[in-house]
Amino acid sequence: METLSPEEARVLGVLVEKDFTTPDVYPLTANALLAACNQRSNREPVVDYDDATVERALRSLDDRGLAGMTRASGGRSVRHVHRVQSALELDDEQTALIAVLLLRGAQTPGELRTHTDRYLPFPDVAAVEERLHDLMRRTVPLVEKLHRAPGQKEHRYRCLLLDATEPTPGVSTNMDRLEALEARIARIEEALGLCDPDVAPDASPERG
Repeated sequence: METLSPEEARVLGVLVEKDFTTPDVYPLTANALLAACNQRSNREPVVDYDDATVERALRSLDDRGLAGMTRASGGRSVRHVHRVQSALELDDEQTALIAVLLLRGAQTPGELRTHTDRYLPFPDVAAVEERLHDLMRRTVPLVEKLHRAPGQKEHRYRCLLLDATEPTPGVSTNMDRLEALEARIARIEEALGLCDPDVAPDASPERG
């Protein structure tokens, strides 16, 4: 499956989140979906989308079978739903994990357990890790484990539905800095190697 743009990931993540956390207002109207995409809590990064941005994302998700439209019983307004579970064959726990990763970027198992608590409870971090590994072992993996960032005790996991070229807040930035630092150290070491202290420097030409 093609990766999602940041806008598509945000819209899809919001639809899943609201399905779990506020079922009384789900499916979502276009206005409710826009407000939820732009809310400042439980989102990384915070965005300021307009109607056209959300509409484009919805059309793309609909084309991929990940979202669609419906009408509430007796209602006139069109509402929007996700189809993640049927399209990707996910259970509730896996779906909750994917939604948080789409909305917050890469997370540790401990962070995922905390942030999915509004969706459904995981008994412990080990249960989160087990479901993450299920998502990693699929024929087409949906999650991957990242290298530990400097100062981090736990590995972070990211959703492979989200385009890897987009920076993952709080993780890829640190990794980029680490890689840049390592490259700089390598260059310095290489430069120092040209001046091996065991090799006598060339004699300066005599003044005559």
